[in-house]
Amino acid sequence: MADEKMRYSLFKKIVIYILLGGGGAIVLIPLVWMVSTSLKTWIQLPQATIGGEQMLDVTSFAKELWPNPVDWSNYPKALTTFPFLLYLKNTLIITGLAMLGVVISNPLIAYGFARLRAPGKNLIFLAYLGTMMLPGQVIMIPVYIMWAKAFHAIDTFAPLIVGSFFGSPFYVFLLRQFFMTIPRELSDAAKVDGCSEFQIFYKIMLPLLKPAVSVILIFTFMGHWNDFMGPLIYINSESKRTLALGLAFFTTSAGEQISLLNYQMAVAFLMTIPCLVIFYLSQRTFIQGIVFSGMTR
Repeated sequence: MADEKMRYSLFKKIVIYILLGGGGAIVLIPLVWMVSTSLKTWIQLPQATIGGEQMLDVTSFAKELWPNPVDWSNYPKALTTFPFLLYLKNTLIITGLAMLGVVISNPLIAYGFARLRAPGKNLIFLAYLGTMMLPGQVIMIPVYIMWAKAFHAIDTFAPLIVGSFFGSPFYVFLLRQFFMTIPRELSDAAKVDGCSEFQIFYKIMLPLLKPAVSVILIFTFMGHWNDFMGPLIYINSESKRTLALGLAFFTTSAGEQISLLNYQMAVAFLMTIPCLVIFYLSQRTFIQGIVFSGMTR
């Protein structure tokens, strides 16, 4: 009986590993194709003849999965053809300020909902969470009119940054759930020692919030680093484009696309590296924050 249970457990693990390995391999296919294409010469890229002219067929898969020969010069050429450093600076400014706003606003709002007493607090919190049900397309035009008519902030970074300083319902929910796991006895003991509410938040609660704050910082970084729609709506000047928006305008004609697809993939891979590195270095804290944020005392 014990041997049968061991065999069943081993078979179960094998099936799980096969399914996870197969799913992981499928997810990695676009990344492998991107890296492979970034190292190819333009002759190796998939081609199609349209109207008697040789044009790029972006719908077909590469002739060869791995480039032969490997052209490492695509990366320095891409960085000179594409104003990478300018767009990188713009992206870092927007992402950095947005992360700062998220860290300042969301813990304060979540602490108020989790710890402070106020009439109708739970009803207000439910209404606040209800705003997450509004599709972005519904509020896109009114928000654009507000920034354009009231603040005259089109073609500036303000519409992409300022919202982070006013809290996010999803982040507030995560942090509130984390606050709910902290015993109230800590707050009561601090009040006995003469601490104000803000001192309790800053000196006691905030240091315990590290896993949950790490989660929202990772989400914020990923969202603003890869954001395309926001800059597309609010940014008009070429000098203010972000990496995601600039990459979309990398080419302007089909004739250029034949020689620039490998450069596009080189820049896209460079954009992907920070996301991979940050998640790899913080994955333990990230998972811990997600688990704790879903618990209640």
